[in-house]
Amino acid sequence: MGRDRGMDVAAEAAFREFVAASGTRLLRTAYLLTGDRGHAEDLVQLALERTARRWSGLAGSPEAFARTVLLHAATDRRRRRRARAQEVSDEVDEPTVADGTDPDGTDQLLLRRDLMDALRQLPPRQRAVLVLRYFVDLSEAEAARELGISVGTVKSTASRGLERLRALVPADAYQEVQR
Repeated sequence: MGRDRGMDVAAEAAFREFVAASGTRLLRTAYLLTGDRGHAEDLVQLALERTARRWSGLAGSPEAFARTVLLHAATDRRRRRRARAQEVSDEVDEPTVADGTDPDGTDQLLLRRDLMDALRQLPPRQRAVLVLRYFVDLSEAEAARELGISVGTVKSTASRGLERLRALVPADAYQEVQR
């Protein structure tokens, strides 16, 4: 992998450690950005390739660099594929439970599915801000730096994104299931 790109043995070992430590987080972030595991894996591969090429010149956090590549690639992919129909249906039939309980956790799966569907409907910037702030758990300043926008823009974009998510997935829709 690395040596044919001019990476020495020590740098290649450090890169492999980075991949082992960050790969799962990057995949989770990519999945939240794309909503599709296959596309997420493709984006992570792209991000890791670009990170490997720049490895010796990266100052600071290589994970932040890889996440920035993910964000840009996901936005570009979404713009190109805006009209594409969803490839695989992830419809789940709602269960009927006589006593109102949910012993198998289906209500949580339905909520998760609805949240992912709602997240997919957000514009790319809102989606990226929400993923970085609430799933990757970056501060407003860190998210702003990774997206190349101001902290104020992160705040206002997050506010609009959360408002839209609340409209798409009302909280009271799942309160009955949990009673």
